[in-house]
Amino acid sequence: MRKTMKVILLKPVDKLGRTGEIKDVALGYARNYLIPRGLADEATPDLVARIGHRQEREQRAAETELEKAENLAAQLDGQEVEVTAKVTPQGTLFAAISPAKIAAALQAKGFAVKKDQISASHIKEIGEHEVVISLAHGLESKVVVTVNAENHA
Repeated sequence: MRKTMKVILLKPVDKLGRTGEIKDVALGYARNYLIPRGLADEATPDLVARIGHRQEREQRAAETELEKAENLAAQLDGQEVEVTAKVTPQGTLFAAISPAKIAAALQAKGFAVKKDQISASHIKEIGEHEVVISLAHGLESKVVVTVNAENHA
């Protein structure tokens, strides 16, 4: 009589393994704890093949996402965007330039950037400012934001 069973973990289990791993566990542990709680399933050849195919798809998707992030980082690096703002007669800004305004300027140029990806404190002066854009996979790009005074008609 066998005393162990091969199982595929459907969810991470402390001190056993991560999702998708195949493990040999005690028969009782598998039947009484892991399988009833939906943490694992018996490792049949069909299930092993399906899990393998799903992991391959996830790997390809992750590689594609990384490639897109690298392309966006390369395109963004060194870009220049202009933002106009109202200024006082003394030449100071009425309101700071927020990351949302910078994101809108980048989106107008065709870049898919969200305001939470822009790590810049509120810009409060006219002129050029270097801003860092944080992208997926820890990639970063530097963009030059030029703040111009809004012309009054």
